[in-house]
Amino acid sequence: MASTKIVLRRKQNKDGTYPLALRITKDRKSSFVHLGHNIQETFWDEEKCRVKKSHPNSVRLNNLLSKKLAEAEDNLIDLEVQKNDVSSAAIKRKIQVPKNEMFFARAEHHLENLEKQKKYNRYSADKGKISVFRQFLNDTDIPFPSINAQLLTSYRVHLKSTGRATHTIITYLSIIQNIFNQAINDGMVDKKYYPFDNDKLTIKPPRSLKVGLSAEEVRLIETMELPKDSYLHHARNIWLISFYFAGMRVSDVLRLKWLDFQNDRLYYTMGKNAKSGSLKLPEKVTKILEGYKGQKHAHNLVFPDLEMLPDINDAYAVEKRIKATNAKLNPALNDIAKKAGITKKLTMHIARHTFGNISGDKIPIQMLQKLYRHSDIKTTMGYQSNFIHKDADEALDAVIGF
Repeated sequence: MASTKIVLRRKQNKDGTYPLALRITKDRKSSFVHLGHNIQETFWDEEKCRVKKSHPNSVRLNNLLSKKLAEAEDNLIDLEVQKNDVSSAAIKRKIQVPKNEMFFARAEHHLENLEKQKKYNRYSADKGKISVFRQFLNDTDIPFPSINAQLLTSYRVHLKSTGRATHTIITYLSIIQNIFNQAINDGMVDKKYYPFDNDKLTIKPPRSLKVGLSAEEVRLIETMELPKDSYLHHARNIWLISFYFAGMRVSDVLRLKWLDFQNDRLYYTMGKNAKSGSLKLPEKVTKILEGYKGQKHAHNLVFPDLEMLPDINDAYAVEKRIKATNAKLNPALNDIAKKAGITKKLTMHIARHTFGNISGDKIPIQMLQKLYRHSDIKTTMGYQSNFIHKDADEALDAVIGF
């Protein structure tokens, strides 16, 4: 008759912790299944084979240990019914979680795919979020079935306690959900283990208030005096080009080439969704472009920010450079806002919100959708609906204006 027991292996890790394992013993021969969690020896109750209450995650870990022990004993009974001379190694193979059913092994596969697709921004963002989840689990891997509602609720509380905002917490949970869905779609994990059906784990992002500038504030930026050879002058130009072209994303502004301008129109393909289209060339844009025509930048680029790249078609390198440039532009824009006496946050993305802000009472939502090249008008509504105040303001005045 074989036996199972939760033990603390005595082989110390580099960080001073010891691995928790399931020991299977048959005919005085033992095999061990590591459970993916490590703890300090002082937190282990040798007599009760449990994690002591003094450990910060004792409840979660003990629940996991109880679950693993019960699963092992069930598998043990099944095997011994089928075959009396089953070995401890055979039992181990039966109950051991395959590596590809472990969360972080699958997460690494997700990151590798992003690298292959040269999606630098997604890779960088997802890698950081996955790292935070790994740290929460004390740098150990975890089987997908162990990622349950209780664990994710604890993780959400942990993220909140570290000062992360609600919207940020949702993005951290979303990457876990995304990798979970990938594993289910690939047949690695049974749908019955999917934890996000729980009402308490709703991760739908709250609608954020998109605060753009007013027309008066844009005019302040347009007219303020800045040295023409300064970076502030260049940052303002990039921001205004974005605004004048219906909130064009910074990634698309920086990749503009002179060949994109033909017959007083701009022809370009949006980088985010590969949608093509054209826009008329406003006079305000023409004036800005005049300041760059005398400069010769590599790759026929209008602006110099990406000219140092050897290959402008290397999507990974381009995304990386755009991210670094955006990180430089935003502080410059913040300085511009201060000089102009604008108290609102000013970043490159605010140009997109600003266009939606000013468009509120001027153009129909369908036209803004066309300018933004959104597939779903609901996305567009998130930009404009916050700014259509006129009717509501007049209704308020009618009630309280006595």
